[in-house]
Amino acid sequence: MSVEPFKIAIPDEALQDLARRLEMTRWPHDMENDDWRYGVDAAYLKEVVEYWKDGYDWRAQERRMNTYQHFRTTIDDVPIHFIHERGKGPDPIPLILTHGWPWTFWDFEKVIGPLTDPAAHGLDPAVSFDVVVPSLPGFGFSTPLRRTGINFQKTADLWVRLMRDELGYDTFAAQGGDWGQLVTSQMAHRHSEYLRGIHLSLSLPLNFFEAGIPSLDEYADDEVDYFHHTAAKMEHCVSHIAVQTREPQTLSYAMHDSPVGLMAWLIERRRWWGHTEGDIESRFSKDDSITLTMLYWLTESFVSSARFYWEAANDLWQPSHDRRPVIEVPTGIAVFPDENLIMPRTWMEDYYNLVHLTYMKSGGHFAPVEEPDALVEDIRAFFALVP
Repeated sequence: MSVEPFKIAIPDEALQDLARRLEMTRWPHDMENDDWRYGVDAAYLKEVVEYWKDGYDWRAQERRMNTYQHFRTTIDDVPIHFIHERGKGPDPIPLILTHGWPWTFWDFEKVIGPLTDPAAHGLDPAVSFDVVVPSLPGFGFSTPLRRTGINFQKTADLWVRLMRDELGYDTFAAQGGDWGQLVTSQMAHRHSEYLRGIHLSLSLPLNFFEAGIPSLDEYADDEVDYFHHTAAKMEHCVSHIAVQTREPQTLSYAMHDSPVGLMAWLIERRRWWGHTEGDIESRFSKDDSITLTMLYWLTESFVSSARFYWEAANDLWQPSHDRRPVIEVPTGIAVFPDENLIMPRTWMEDYYNLVHLTYMKSGGHFAPVEEPDALVEDIRAFFALVP
């Protein structure tokens, strides 16, 4: 195992191939779909694709990404890409940030600066972080993934080895949402001796694929709206979960061959899961949507990212202990109002060693993109409490 510097440098041939594919797109018919009731509206998608062809600049995005320190290593035959930025301050806290699907490492871009260099962003330098942002195995530049069986549980083990064996941190902190929440929670459950604290922008039980969502009677009287909100949001989660936990390879032939098809599959989730109120560009610009798609397309990683679901659903979580709380490490949770699933407070208090809970005023599933300042503030407030 060795850590090597890495620079993002996509070959011109890959961009030329993409341009040809965009030009040759065969568009399906789309009728009476302005409200996206049938899925992604063709009129909007065509608008984004026209910008993709004539206005979007991948090389500019690549240069922005390369302003950060990127590295690659391999652990147990799993390639791992990560950003590693050192903190400025008296005693930076090592912090690993883990993304989800359809996220990438780049979703954390807006929080890296304030966390590593708080003084430059008008924040108290007493709380700063050494920030590590890996790409999940099989996602983005953590490719090509040549082996099966890598799920969120095994990723948690890999992250502990990355932080301790590769980067030399005896103890560290962790934060995540979506898959990142499960990876982070599993690290805290199984490797609690190494975790100083965890912060989550979503809370789910580690046996989510068996437990499902809470029933109405598990919510307090003043939380009934959370139950109905969750039930409504989950209607826009089941489609991708069903396919990606059962037939991810079959889906991947289309997504691997069509950049427009891939974009449609990804931005459908951004529109419904973000706090967009139906207007995707209120949260995610065309550049955001295209860059997200590019990071899956150019790395040929859709298939392995989709299989992350299959691996989790077919190798169910096994507890490392039967104590309560399940997560004994000090935990902070930020609940964003348009998150896909909002758990009952009593459940969170029972499941975690909960020392910090914030109900945010705005934001959805993609917290570091949608509400980076609020997320940074809450991370800093929580870790100020944790020794």
